[in-house]
Amino acid sequence: MIYAMPRFPRYFLFGKAGIVETSYSVLLVLAAFWLGACPFSLWVGLWLLGRDIRDYGDGNPGGTNVFRAGGRKSFCLAALLDTTKGVPFVVLAYSFFRLPEPIVMAIALSAILGNAFSPLLRLKGGKSIGVTFGTLFALPQHDILIAFAILLFLGFLFIDVDAWIVVLGAAGSLAYIVVTMESLWASLFMLCVLLVLAIKHLDDLRTMPRVRGRLIAWLQSGGRGA
Repeated sequence: MIYAMPRFPRYFLFGKAGIVETSYSVLLVLAAFWLGACPFSLWVGLWLLGRDIRDYGDGNPGGTNVFRAGGRKSFCLAALLDTTKGVPFVVLAYSFFRLPEPIVMAIALSAILGNAFSPLLRLKGGKSIGVTFGTLFALPQHDILIAFAILLFLGFLFIDVDAWIVVLGAAGSLAYIVVTMESLWASLFMLCVLLVLAIKHLDDLRTMPRVRGRLIAWLQSGGRGA
């Protein structure tokens, strides 16, 4: 899919129109970062469950540990909030303000960075899977989201380490963009997303995966787990 937004105008940094556009861009990048930095899963756990979800599972302030803390409905709310916080400022950037592709990608990446390295949590944010889905949903290139989701699903079926599933999704999506799209900015954006996700899953990535995921294990068990 070819990005339909206009390219950087020559006066981007000069003249009244350029200053206004630059101001919008900076404000949206900062707003996306701080919205991404809001630890909604942690807050949901504290407010609705009365528990610090970082005391459960891997200590990550993400939606999965809301579920581990004992709240299915709370998990759904936390997952929804963590995903949708990557949406509004990206949509505003390309739909309302009609900003150029590089700026839109920077705003999307800013939301992910805010979640991953939240100043509200002393830079110890979540693993950023939910907010990544949100930003990919918000971007006009929806085929990237589809590729990411399909690769995650295939990884879930055939790989037994969750961190490697996430890396497969991001790396495969990057490969898809490079092969099928003529967008340097989309490629750079997905490369940055891959790096962020790899950093956030670094400890788990030290465990090499086996090509024996849920589907193969289920087939080998003769479907007894169904």
